[in-house]
Amino acid sequence: MKTFLWMATAGVLALASCQEKPSYTVNGTIADVADGEMVYLQNFVDGNMVNLDSAVVKGGAFQFKGEADTIAQSRYVSYPAKGISSPIFLEAGTITLDLNNELSKVAGTVCNDAYQKFIEEFYAVNKEMRALYEQAQNDSLSDEQRKEAENQLNVKDSLSREIVYNTISSNITNVAGVQLLTRFSSMFDADRIQPLVEQIPASLNSVEGVDQLKEHLASLAKTAVGQKYIDFTMNTPEGEAVKLSDFIAKNKYTLIDFWASWCGPCRAEMPNVVKAYNKYKSKGFGIVGVSLDRDSEAWKKAIKDLNITWPQMSDLKAWDCEGAKLYAVRAIPATVLVDQEGTIIARDLRGDDIAAKLNELLK
Repeated sequence: MKTFLWMATAGVLALASCQEKPSYTVNGTIADVADGEMVYLQNFVDGNMVNLDSAVVKGGAFQFKGEADTIAQSRYVSYPAKGISSPIFLEAGTITLDLNNELSKVAGTVCNDAYQKFIEEFYAVNKEMRALYEQAQNDSLSDEQRKEAENQLNVKDSLSREIVYNTISSNITNVAGVQLLTRFSSMFDADRIQPLVEQIPASLNSVEGVDQLKEHLASLAKTAVGQKYIDFTMNTPEGEAVKLSDFIAKNKYTLIDFWASWCGPCRAEMPNVVKAYNKYKSKGFGIVGVSLDRDSEAWKKAIKDLNITWPQMSDLKAWDCEGAKLYAVRAIPATVLVDQEGTIIARDLRGDDIAAKLNELLK
């Protein structure tokens, strides 16, 4: 790297040399592709791949060159003719890429080396998980054999999660680690994610998804167990504006139930919620359903079909539901249990846990 050298001659400052800008070179290979075929460097923008550069394949090889940004940029190298694409980090240095339709291999720079190590480990474990899942679905297995397969599947799932977490933790100061954090943060509890977020260098705060993750964690903290609930207003299925507080004050305990008519797990969970409501409503238990629907008719039909008899509210914005954002809900079904004074006393109760908690509170 050259440096700036300023020299004063006869009272005039002269620039002796200019600083070279960092650059990247991607040396790629691809098998069974004829000379003259095109490979593209792409960016994913608003759900679509956008071509940034192209390279001609010759002798099974291709090359991209360009100026590297200060922060590594996440891009893709693709051969659309065969539907082959591989993520790559453009950063200063020489990057090698073996592009193929199973598991491409990229190496040569910090982010690419880190990502490749991760994807190989993650891919291997998930391949084992798929095999175990298929085994567990085999009708010829005994109950004991199926249970063993499910136990092994759970072990592999835990291993998969630790691979993700450890990769993020050891790479949190580079773009690869930060991107994996924003992508997989929902797999972990907030108390594991928060320390990682605090380690993100200021220079990487602009990485896509970081701001949203910080906002999500802030919302979680504001609506954690022990905090006061946050009020909001939405419409009933009949179009009447109602406040969450209208219901909280009426019940000893109120379950805020985030769900949607299109959500399979929500529909599967609803019998448990109905059962708990019917058992404890006479003791001061109430529910307010907050729907993440967009179609009002589908919402109304589901209310009827699922035997839901408690109050409902929605802004019909699906995942842009303002209530869900306030309570940091990123997966449904989700529940928040609030006492009459407005204190949150439990989150994400499901199945038998709902009745168990109410039995403890409403003896």
